[in-house]
Amino acid sequence: MRQKMTSFQICLIAMAVCLNAAGAQIALMLRLPILLDSIGSILTGALMGPWFGLIPSLLSGIVLGMTVDIYSLYFAPAGMLVGFMAGLLFKHHTVTKSRLLWQAGFVTLPSAVLSAFICYGLFGGVTSSGSAVLVQILGRTPAGLFFSTLLVQIVTEWIDRGIGLFMAICVVHAMPSELRSRLKGGWDHGRAGRTI
Repeated sequence: MRQKMTSFQICLIAMAVCLNAAGAQIALMLRLPILLDSIGSILTGALMGPWFGLIPSLLSGIVLGMTVDIYSLYFAPAGMLVGFMAGLLFKHHTVTKSRLLWQAGFVTLPSAVLSAFICYGLFGGVTSSGSAVLVQILGRTPAGLFFSTLLVQIVTEWIDRGIGLFMAICVVHAMPSELRSRLKGGWDHGRAGRTI
């Protein structure tokens, strides 16, 4: 049975797009090696489920790609995969700060591999991200450009997704249960009180 999206869900998705765009711009302006462009997608996946987690990165990738950073458009599928994986994680596991390291890996690895293929295949390892400098330095080692790209993507995105998951845990734990139920989806409400 097909359900209509509620106004609360639409507002969360709009806020998530803004979070993704703001984080991406901060990382771009400061030339940070992490991306900060999927915090909203992780939060949406956590609260509404994996399929909703796809939407913010798609929309923010289109908006940023058409305005300030063309690379965002090409990397939108990797961001969508982050939101989807975060939704699966929150739906099927108790997400806690103590397990953050491996849980960030669960969210990171599929999208990091996809990002590495996009970065290497389309751009030769050179993008607007601050991590592009690391890729170019490591690309001159015996590891070669592709494996350097893959290694940098995994390490920087693991840190980035850890930050996003930490923030999602804090936000979800602080939300009133009534609001969580209005956003219903990926978050198992019985686990909400055990996230920290």
